[in-house]
Amino acid sequence: MRHFLADDDLTPAEQARVLDLAAELKRAPYDAKPLAGPRTVAMIFDKQTLRTQASFAAGIAELGGHPMLVDGALAGIGVRESVHDVARVLGRQASMVVWRTYAQARLEEMAKYAGVPVVNALTDDFHPCQLLADLLTIREHKQQLAGLTVAFVGDGACNMGNSWLLAGATAGLHVRVSSPDGFAPAPEMVERAAAIASGTGGSATLEADPVAAVTGADVVVTDTWISMGKEEESAARAAVLAPYSLTAALLAHAAPDAIVLHCLPAYRGKEIAAEVLDGPQSVVWDEAENRRHAQKAILSFLLEAR
Repeated sequence: MRHFLADDDLTPAEQARVLDLAAELKRAPYDAKPLAGPRTVAMIFDKQTLRTQASFAAGIAELGGHPMLVDGALAGIGVRESVHDVARVLGRQASMVVWRTYAQARLEEMAKYAGVPVVNALTDDFHPCQLLADLLTIREHKQQLAGLTVAFVGDGACNMGNSWLLAGATAGLHVRVSSPDGFAPAPEMVERAAAIASGTGGSATLEADPVAAVTGADVVVTDTWISMGKEEESAARAAVLAPYSLTAALLAHAAPDAIVLHCLPAYRGKEIAAEVLDGPQSVVWDEAENRRHAQKAILSFLLEAR
């Protein structure tokens, strides 16, 4: 039984295969129906969502399946019923489970007991479906992945920082994460990515200076400074992270044809300037659309791998 719980659940060859499939599904979105029946996919949302719910629901329907929405608050997973009991119930009602939740351990417990493939739609530690969409977007605009340099600036200790390290290393990218003290990815995450990169020709490094990180980069990425659950830290975080804001001045240090990614929601004037987010180098709307195609590909891959 294969699951997609973290970015490095896919080998480099499997990641490339999923991205190839995503590109095929984007070109012909209604041709493949591996969920015909329709087979049900349970979608559980414990955190706020827009792109994740919309893209999974649309993608599951396009694959011929039925997206069954499970309200995490109503289900009371881990409160009203244990994760493993919920897993056993959903595994008998659905062909797959997609879960957007908090602790990675909850997702891993779901995968242990569900008896069907489980997909990480976002946890506190990882956002692997977003990274598949990001890699697909880069490949569309740059016609390659391996050997490119990606600079992630801002709060590198978040799920996106972790996922960029792992997925980027798997793709053979040179990933630079630039964050202030206290906001860098955990050392073990950097080591985990470096181990992958040693076999793909990529690299995973930390660079405190945002200008140095962005200089010459082919892709510049940022994310909100206020991850879900950290809203009370908003003012303190903004003060520390202000020098890492993706402004036009900072972007000017990147390669002239660099593209800009942001997984959204974006807060113009904070982690990214409006002129950058809405400017000619931004590909964020392609990135948002590509969630659907990338997720259709990972669902199809997991169904085939069962």
